[in-house]
Amino acid sequence: MPDVPPAFHDLFEQATFAHVVTMFPNGMPHASPVWVDYDAADNRVLVNTERHRQKARNVERNPAVAVSMVDPEDPYRYLSVSGEVAEMTTEGAREHIEKLAQRYVGGEYPSEIVSERVLLRIRPERVFTSGTNE
Repeated sequence: MPDVPPAFHDLFEQATFAHVVTMFPNGMPHASPVWVDYDAADNRVLVNTERHRQKARNVERNPAVAVSMVDPEDPYRYLSVSGEVAEMTTEGAREHIEKLAQRYVGGEYPSEIVSERVLLRIRPERVFTSGTNE
């Protein structure tokens, strides 16, 4: 199982938007822009969502996902991860969305929570990169 290269960890330390791709029941892909994070100690890409949203419903049926992000300062530098949601948990999800809100909007999470927050912990199986941060 490949790790996200350390040279790309900075993408998770700034307000870098990603697109996560899940699969509808009929096999068609579903892409959503998301806030994204990385747990380097466990080598998991983290996507925080609500249980009622399509991406959460899709991964409950099929854990295969892809996540792609482009460096906001250099569009030719990117990271793409394909893998599976190894865990979907509510544990720590509410606190995690507040941490992401600080990074992305500089304050509290700005939207009403309709159902419950869930954290998708994605295990990379393939990692693709282009460019460097040097």
